[in-house]
Amino acid sequence: MNPFIVSALVLWVYFTIIFLVAQKLKNNSIVDSFWGPAFLLVAISSLLVDGSLGVRAVVLAFLVALWAFRLFLYITIRNWNKPEDYRYINMREKWGTSYARLKAYANVFLLQGILAYIISLPIMVTSASDMQQMKAINYLGVLLWVTGFVFESVGDAQLKAFKADKNYKGKLMTEKLWQYTRHPNYFGESVMWWGIFLVSLSGTRDLFTVVSPVIITLLLLFVSGVPLLEKKYEGREDFAAYSRRTNKFFPWFPKKEQ
Repeated sequence: MNPFIVSALVLWVYFTIIFLVAQKLKNNSIVDSFWGPAFLLVAISSLLVDGSLGVRAVVLAFLVALWAFRLFLYITIRNWNKPEDYRYINMREKWGTSYARLKAYANVFLLQGILAYIISLPIMVTSASDMQQMKAINYLGVLLWVTGFVFESVGDAQLKAFKADKNYKGKLMTEKLWQYTRHPNYFGESVMWWGIFLVSLSGTRDLFTVVSPVIITLLLLFVSGVPLLEKKYEGREDFAAYSRRTNKFFPWFPKKEQ
């Protein structure tokens, strides 16, 4: 069987099931928890279809599994027993009552499935590749992935601890990793996918999979990640000061106040 076709079918069924559960719960934002596991499903199904369990494919699947499990647990625990996220409420209000569920299925669940498929291309290509030996560029990819994983997981943990401290209620997280970039978790997410891209490379024929890290980086920078949070704090003087001294995305030392 073709791993590319199997992955498409798996993602379609997976996001359709999540959609049906979301309608039962009347909460479309549960899809956020299941974003990471979608890629793990692609990795597992690709390995099973290929059947060879090559070294690079197994390494990549392991990296994806670590990322997917951590992200699933983090988002699920954070959102447990909370109402539907405001982003999805706004979408629902914008769509109105006519065909609201159909619009949610197309614009949220199917769209995420399509994006997950495109971003998963390095995973599918690696599983289907006859060249499974790890090369220098692949090891570089693993190192890059580890760097990104540290930024994302540590950044999330620091933010969680900050929000749990009542002394910081209503304040901005501007310390630790957050003093070097306003979005260390999103930066880490991007870096991990650039690492996955490098692990997937076995030759120039695989270069087209660069679409994966490019898309995830563009989404984080201009669509679903950074812009939403930046808009949330827009107009706050403390955030304006924070923005002047701290890079938006790429980490660097804080600028001195003028």
